Amino acid sequence: MELTFREAEIAGYLLALVRAAAWIVVAPPFAGRLLPTQVKAGFAVALAIAVGPRLAEAGVPLEPGPLISAAVMQAVAGVALGYLGVLVISVVQAAGALVDALAGFSMATLFDPTTSSQTTVFGRFYQLLGITLLFAIDGHILLVRGFMSSIDAAPFTTLDLDALGHVLTDGLGEFLLAAVEISAPLLAALLAAELAIALLAKAAPQANAFLLGIPVKILVVMSLGALVFPRIAIAMRALLETLTRDGLQVVAGGG
Repeated sequence: MELTFREAEIAGYLLALVRAAAWIVVAPPFAGRLLPTQVKAGFAVALAIAVGPRLAEAGVPLEPGPLISAAVMQAVAGVALGYLGVLVISVVQAAGALVDALAGFSMATLFDPTTSSQTTVFGRFYQLLGITLLFAIDGHILLVRGFMSSIDAAPFTTLDLDALGHVLTDGLGEFLLAAVEISAPLLAALLAAELAIALLAKAAPQANAFLLGIPVKILVVMSLGALVFPRIAIAMRALLETLTRDGLQVVAGGG
């Protein structure tokens, strides 16, 4: 049995591999050092095999110049789609950073080996929790489905700068608001604890409010931290749906 491939099919598989590889390098939960490189490469090849024929049917340019240009645009589209996925985890991590800032945990930073950067205690905890919940709510399937839908919506594309500008301006404001909404119960409890400590310091100046405040804040965060978990799952599902729709608009603008 002899397998034969047309030039358009081979070019379609290669262009699909470029977009899939660029997307996996950026998009959570596949990016970072949590997954071995071999697994990422295998997943990129699997996605390319799945969507390669769609690109071939869309009419792949076979001339060297247009083919290279198409490959560059595939990489840009993959990075753009992956970056929108990063925003979901960043919202959850930002919610944890807000808790750290108000609780005083931001004084102690941790080294994150998966990103080679410094992070705060609850920021890192919320990041790992967000990745775990991403699998629990089938968010990874939604991300893969959004990637495959982008092939049908925009096989050969130029970015819609207006849609991208909306995501980077109005969208970022919505994401910051979502971070505040996620951490709102803990922020309210910490603010109430701050007011109680301030009143105590006013009534009893001899008490060391600073030393008293640290264990009180730790107790508040540890005892009420579970209240935030359901809000994270709800917010992540809504953000994933919004970002999938916005991502398709960004890459399909000129498609």
